[in-house]
Amino acid sequence: MRIDKFLWSIRFYKTRSIAAEEIKKNRVSIGTSAVKSSKEVKEGDIIKIRKNQIDYKIKVIQIPKSRIGAKLVSLHIQDVTDKEQYELLKLRKMSQDYYRNKGEGRPTKKDRRDMDDYVGNDIDADFTDWDDFFGETGDESESED
Repeated sequence: MRIDKFLWSIRFYKTRSIAAEEIKKNRVSIGTSAVKSSKEVKEGDIIKIRKNQIDYKIKVIQIPKSRIGAKLVSLHIQDVTDKEQYELLKLRKMSQDYYRNKGEGRPTKKDRRDMDDYVGNDIDADFTDWDDFFGETGDESESED
């Protein structure tokens, strides 16, 4: 099976075209050599993939006939990625949370309403004399003369 189709079928990439693009950018290799999309994958091959700034290594156990479900992936590949790579990923995720915690930022509509209820309105809701509010008087006809 072609390597782009294999990576798509084991759900490493969402589409086959994305897998082909990543292969073209030399982010996928078998052994120590970079490969083309048409490279055939065999059982026992170790594939190195650079994704999300992490170097993944997977060993091919079995070649699937077509795209498989997520629960069946472990029957076809074995993850042999170094533990240090996963620790790097964990550190990167923690450092992103440092700058902006989840839920912070621009308030939602509900948050704004809660703040308005807490602060309260200075103007009564029943206020209907808009002329007095805006400082207008009823003497507009005299000023035109």
